[in-house]
Amino acid sequence: MKTYLKITIFLFTIIFTSCEDVIDVDLQTAPPRLTIEASLDWEKGTTGNNQTIKLSTSTSYFDTTSNTGVTGASVKVTNNSSGVEFIFTDQNNGEYTTTEFVPVLNQSYTLEVIYNGENYSATETLMPVADIKEVNQSTENGFDDEVLEVNLIFDDPADEDNFYLFRFKEEGDLLAEFEDLDDEFVNGNEISWYYEKEEDTDTKTEEFKPGDVVDIDLYGISEGYYNYIRILIEQSEGVGLFSATPVALKGNCINLDNADNYAHGYFRLTQVSRTTYTFN
Repeated sequence: MKTYLKITIFLFTIIFTSCEDVIDVDLQTAPPRLTIEASLDWEKGTTGNNQTIKLSTSTSYFDTTSNTGVTGASVKVTNNSSGVEFIFTDQNNGEYTTTEFVPVLNQSYTLEVIYNGENYSATETLMPVADIKEVNQSTENGFDDEVLEVNLIFDDPADEDNFYLFRFKEEGDLLAEFEDLDDEFVNGNEISWYYEKEEDTDTKTEEFKPGDVVDIDLYGISEGYYNYIRILIEQSEGVGLFSATPVALKGNCINLDNADNYAHGYFRLTQVSRTTYTFN
């Protein structure tokens, strides 16, 4: 597919004439791929029975299609030790849900999605997470000692490898921000993780101020998902002087019938600690 971009260049000359150049730009295109959003998160203090998996198809860069939800697929998750299957029901809007999922920490599960006659599969382990001990505010931990930041404090378990995903979302913001952590250099220690917002007039981002409310999620994640999400976070922040060139990012969902027709997305299972903080 060719996309034609008309670029009008006004040249102010001594005879006050103008010209218009039409430039034909060839853009790389790819066939639509199945996209699997299968994040099964078990919030501490809940049963974790209610879970949702979202299926959609990818679109080309200039495609304005807003609804790409996939219906008619078969979706299930299996406990690899007990063999118990959890069937996710098609809601006819791209979402597949269950109210019967049973989360077991450190247990391996397999996702199976059958779509257009092809079988997609992924295996992942449900990872535990530490309790949030304390949340407070300060100004001395961030880049600017005059800007408020929120601090999340928890104990990292000793003598084991742990990987974390942090999600911060101020009430009223459209999007959340994500950060990741490998405990390699802080294993077994108390961890204090701060988050601050820098003022940006282009994105209309404002610094935290008294009265602001921020939702905080702390996820325990697998090493595989850590490697995936840290690249995704880096690429979402744009390409800097020392950044690696963005590449196509593959998750853990493979096509058992046609390896070349792999799916986008990731099947993850996490335990999550959630809290909310109000600045004063």
